[in-house]
Amino acid sequence: MSVTAGNTARRSLRSTLVALYGALVPLLAALLLAAPPAAARTDAADVPYATLTEVTNFGSNPSNLQMYLYVPEKVAANPAVLVAVHYCTGSGPAMYNGTEYASLADRYGFIVVYPSVTRSSKCFDVSSPQALRRGGGSDPVGIKSMVDWVLGTYHADAKRVFATGISSGAMMTNVLLGVYPDVFAAGAAFAGVPFGCFATTDGSEWNSACANGTVIRTPQQWGDLVRNAYPGYTGPRPRMQLWHGTQDDTLRYPNFGEEIKQWTNVQGVSQTPASTDSPAANWTRTRYGATGDRAPVEAISLQGVGHNVYAYGMGARVLTFFGLDGQTPGPGPDPQPSGCKVTASTSAWNTGLTASVAITNTGTTAINGWKLAFTLPGGQNITNGWGATYAPSSGAVTATNVSYNGTIAPNTTVTIGYQATHGGNSGAPGAFTLNGSACTTA
Repeated sequence: MSVTAGNTARRSLRSTLVALYGALVPLLAALLLAAPPAAARTDAADVPYATLTEVTNFGSNPSNLQMYLYVPEKVAANPAVLVAVHYCTGSGPAMYNGTEYASLADRYGFIVVYPSVTRSSKCFDVSSPQALRRGGGSDPVGIKSMVDWVLGTYHADAKRVFATGISSGAMMTNVLLGVYPDVFAAGAAFAGVPFGCFATTDGSEWNSACANGTVIRTPQQWGDLVRNAYPGYTGPRPRMQLWHGTQDDTLRYPNFGEEIKQWTNVQGVSQTPASTDSPAANWTRTRYGATGDRAPVEAISLQGVGHNVYAYGMGARVLTFFGLDGQTPGPGPDPQPSGCKVTASTSAWNTGLTASVAITNTGTTAINGWKLAFTLPGGQNITNGWGATYAPSSGAVTATNVSYNGTIAPNTTVTIGYQATHGGNSGAPGAFTLNGSACTTA
């Protein structure tokens, strides 16, 4: 090869190498500067966003529950907390996969806790004495620990903690609202039973009488079971939404009516519905104590539906009841009395008396659901009564309407009465308030 030809070849190779190097430099720079493979974004507690994650060491957990957590990618500041409780044979992950609460959390920014049973039955303890009292040492304690962990970790809103559940989870929803009324603002129970209905003392998890709908109590008795779970508590009580199918052959339909009796009594509202409508085909919805979306008690009966009452779309209705969907609430509580008059008299004998109390609505609007408060003279103790439920039996007493006289139309009168023992003072109370408003006396 000639010198000229060699020089030409070397110039050609050098040009090729320069061109290749010029192409590689930007590519190498891009590779060196490129971000590492994307990883799931985690929060300060190392919990990934937008994925179901098990959390351990969350606090006191006497019955060895598992805690599963869903934190949406766009979690709200001071988020609400929703506890979603599974059915028998279920699990936290099954509840996550079988309901729409995670996708609703994505939309509205709240956090979802999915408790999970580890005992062989995969049913929650809603029957033992430990489960039915505050701090008793069973499943409710573990679930409260989960809530406390979320509140502390995410600066969540302690005033917006809610519970919902299906079957065993519905029964646990009733239990949670009973033993922790200061923790939960509201609950929604799908195919459950009243608080305390499943109680057993022999270690059994199953109560056939309750499941079959044969445990029937008065509203006062049901309410007392709830109140006795946290003795001395005088704060506000959680609102309750109840769902039940008329053909439920596992937890039979009479339990639905017993739940209504219980929670209306706990809330101190009339068992007479403030409103009745049908939001969907074959549904009957009754609301108690108010007519709006956030009534103290809301009950939905599904005609012809069995135990598997929960269906997609119902979760959104739960959020409306809880107030977590951003919707403006419907009408508020029913109007309170603009005027009332009470006439009270007693007929006494040596150690006892009978009292008659007439309540007149002197206002212009009907009173739907009422509580009459008064103080008994010293030494008097109510032994029985009619036309109302009375609690406590002495001192500052509240008389709450019964089912047949919960509405007092304008210019009409309801008469109630009671028998009491006395220690010498057999007089009638001297002052009364009706739903918090002072009444005139005659």
